[in-house]
Amino acid sequence: MSIDLSLANLINVVFIAAGLGVCSLSILQVGTGMHIRKEVRVYFQLFFTFINIYITMHFFRMLFEGHTETFYWFAIRIVTFIEFFVSGVMIYMLSVLITYIANPGQEGKMVKIINRVFLVMLAVHTLGLIVDQFTEFYYSFDEFNVYHRERGYVMSNIMHILMLVQNVFILIKYKSKFDKRLASALWAYLIAPLAAIGAQILFQQVQFVILVTVIAAAYLYYVIVRIQTERYENQQKEKERLDTELTMATRIQAETLPNIFPAFPERDDFNIHASMNPAKEVGGDFYDFFLIDDTHLGLVMADVSGKGVPAALFMMVSKILIQNIAMMGNSPEEVLRYVNNQLCTNNPEEMFVTVWYGCLDLETGLLQAANAGHEYPILKKPDGTFELIKDKHGLVIGGMEGVKYKQYELQMDPGAKLFLYTDGVPEATNAANEMFGTDRLVHALRMVEKQSPKQILAHVDSIVKDFVKDAPQFDDLTMLCLEYVGPQKAE
Repeated sequence: MSIDLSLANLINVVFIAAGLGVCSLSILQVGTGMHIRKEVRVYFQLFFTFINIYITMHFFRMLFEGHTETFYWFAIRIVTFIEFFVSGVMIYMLSVLITYIANPGQEGKMVKIINRVFLVMLAVHTLGLIVDQFTEFYYSFDEFNVYHRERGYVMSNIMHILMLVQNVFILIKYKSKFDKRLASALWAYLIAPLAAIGAQILFQQVQFVILVTVIAAAYLYYVIVRIQTERYENQQKEKERLDTELTMATRIQAETLPNIFPAFPERDDFNIHASMNPAKEVGGDFYDFFLIDDTHLGLVMADVSGKGVPAALFMMVSKILIQNIAMMGNSPEEVLRYVNNQLCTNNPEEMFVTVWYGCLDLETGLLQAANAGHEYPILKKPDGTFELIKDKHGLVIGGMEGVKYKQYELQMDPGAKLFLYTDGVPEATNAANEMFGTDRLVHALRMVEKQSPKQILAHVDSIVKDFVKDAPQFDDLTMLCLEYVGPQKAE
């Protein structure tokens, strides 16, 4: 098997070798493109593969020419059919790329219509090639199996030209959708083959289309990869900026909650400890405690709907409102009612917060409290064990304006302990999708009921983590424990 080493064929062999080399390297490069979107990677792997098939089929045709054996008679016709068919597929794939990039938003119906038009053109092109096998209208082979263009050869490129013209229309119509560099690469790919087809009509023996197609495709790929890489780098920079801001937000949020213990070193009539572990960088849970006056301690445990930055912002507003209203000496039900009305006044995102608020008289141990849709508190009396207090729930804060809340009282004698928490504790879920539950929480508290509030929180946190193990944390874990010592022990 040999090739006619005429000047034209030598040029073609160089074009083919260069094209196969460039396309093969491009396929490898596409496969290793870490920052290229998956659909773009798949597209260009297919695109360059089809170009390789097109070039390879042309090379085989050159090899088979001049051989008259039956095998070559069939083989040269098959590879030529594939060569012409793939040339249409390549143009169709370019059309798909252009319509995908244009993505005219609400004009999705137009994209579907355009795609159908392209498919019809590709089908007509394929049908013409099938008919040509019997009519030899596009091309033919003589008795030596040498390829010859026939009078209808130009017609074999009609569908290519129509698809290219259609692509020109899309580029013009949706020019605002394209990056300037990408638009120039697409224009180059559209115009270059048209010029190559014209040159090939004049110089029938030289396959200008092969060289032009490979160069234009490689340049198009380079531009798209460059754009995607720059986009990835910008996204990384933006991510770093957001990470920095989230770190700052986490630190700011942590500083807004009482986090220095002992919180009141000058007081020995009560002992308090609290903790919050957000599921994200910033959370919606919050706790608070503050001295309203020398004899009254305010206690807050709350959980904002949602997670992340929006919940954290809503949490900040809620926390400030609750403390400010409580510091005026209002009762728990008045605090919740007033804060609810304030949050409902301007709440376009319709966020809400569950709140348990209590006011403890440090002289008598009387705890007045109200619950706005929050978890039940857990109380341990001096001579008893931790028990769930099923208080009456009111509507969540921010849910509806004008809601009234039920206030109730608990007597905390010296030695009593109060445990408050958010739903992230009982709803902590393990890999088997099993929740930790309130029963396990009460049992964990009873295991260390004689310990200090700090030790109790550390124990519950350890038990929850051991239960969850490697399962992801979906909710904030927030806890507070108060031990009432009483004035008689403070003397």
